[in-house]
Formats: sequence, structure tokens, C-alpha cells
Amino acid sequence: MSTELEQLKTDMKRLKITEAAAVVEERLHNAQLKEPSYLVFLMELVQHEIKKREEKQSARLYKLASFPEYKTLDDFDLSEQQSLSKKQLTQLRELIWLEQAYNLILLGPPGVGKTCLSIGLGIEAVSRGYRVTFVQMDELIRLLKTEEISRNSRAKIKRIVGSDLVIIDDLMFMAIDRHEANLFFQLINKLYGQASVIITSNKGPEDWGDILGDPAITTAILDRLIHKSEVIHLTGDSYRLKHRQTIFGNN
Repeated sequence: MSTELEQLKTDMKRLKITEAAAVVEERLHNAQLKEPSYLVFLMELVQHEIKKREEKQSARLYKLASFPEYKTLDDFDLSEQQSLSKKQLTQLRELIWLEQAYNLILLGPPGVGKTCLSIGLGIEAVSRGYRVTFVQMDELIRLLKTEEISRNSRAKIKRIVGSDLVIIDDLMFMAIDRHEANLFFQLINKLYGQASVIITSNKGPEDWGDILGDPAITTAILDRLIHKSEVIHLTGDSYRLKHRQTIFGNN
């Protein structure tokens, strides 16, 4: 390697153009063979840097999102969910609702695809550069209750509040007391107008008061969540039960 090339790579790294620095020697060698214009050579080098940065950013955002599994929207089987049309799924995929800070309320019995759809939308958002956090309701309540005494909880709540999209799974899976409901309201109030929220629940908003325990807090939460929202009712039989695995095979 020539002294000039070593200096070029060093200077590129100082300028934080690390991905291009890693391939510049190879690209220069190829350029000597193909003789592209200076402009084409520079464009290809810059495009490589941009592509690698975007890949790293996407991987970082995906890790921070804490999805329980990798399920894209292509994994969501519309043939199993007749209550959602292909056109509606396409509209959801376009993420215009996210750009406008709309919330999505996904309702339906267990196993009909609420969590799968929410994860798919979250992964789509991550691929577009949005900050996403997925959290189950019981874990969220634990984080809120320990925020003042746990550095880890504070960091996770800070990440949730700083997200563009927050996915809260199984909202009505467990009953919570008045103090927990108040903590939940404070979080929703912080997110209101600043981020989109996807909530999955097997009970409709009209039944949330029974779980949240306090009518006033429930009304305040619903006021903020449903002000700008789309309520999607998923129906049908449980996908997990329909396609359950068995140790006995088909005999």
C-alpha cells in the first residue's frame, strides 16, 4: 500500500467515513481496470458509505425495539384474517398514520394475529428509520413502578418516551391497581401528540375501566389514545390452535 493511500484511509477515518475507507483500496484497484470517470468513482464510494450506515442504523434500531420475534408484514397471512383487506394492509404498510401521529388499537380474541400485525408494522417502521419500542403491558407496568429506583428501568422508559412508535402488547391481559393505572396514564400523556401508539387487546375500550380500576383515569387514557386513532377488529379462530403442532403427526 502506498503512503498516499495510507494517508487517504487515515484521513477518511478521521472524517468518520469508515465504511468507504474500508473499501477504497479495492475500489481504486477496480477503477484502474474499468477507468470510470472521477464522478462515477466518487458517487459509488459515497453510495457505499450511505448504504452501510443505513444498514447499521437499521440493525441498531431493530435491536433497541426489543421485538419478541421477527415477523414482517409479509408473514401476516390475510387468508387467515378476513376482517382486514389487502387494501387496508397496504394502507397500514405505507405508515402515513405514523407520520401523522395516529394510534392503532388492535382488538380481537387470542391468536388472531394482533401481535403479529403489530410487530410487522413495527419492523416496517424500523426499516424506514423510525424509533420503535415493543413492550408487553406487564413489563411496562414493572418498568413504570421501578423507574425511580432502577437505572435500567429509567433508561428503558426514556427510550419508550423518545420513540416514534410504541407498541404495547396485551393491554388488558392483567388487572392493575389505581397507582399503576395512574403511572400508565402519565406515560400515555407524555406520548400524546408526540408518538404513535399501537395497542393490542382482547377487550374493547368499553371494558378497559374494569381492568384499569379507576373510571376517571380510564376516561383520561381513552381520551388521549382514541382522539386520533384507528380501531381495527380482528376476528376468526386462533391461528395457533388451528395450526398447532402435535407429537403424534397426522395418523
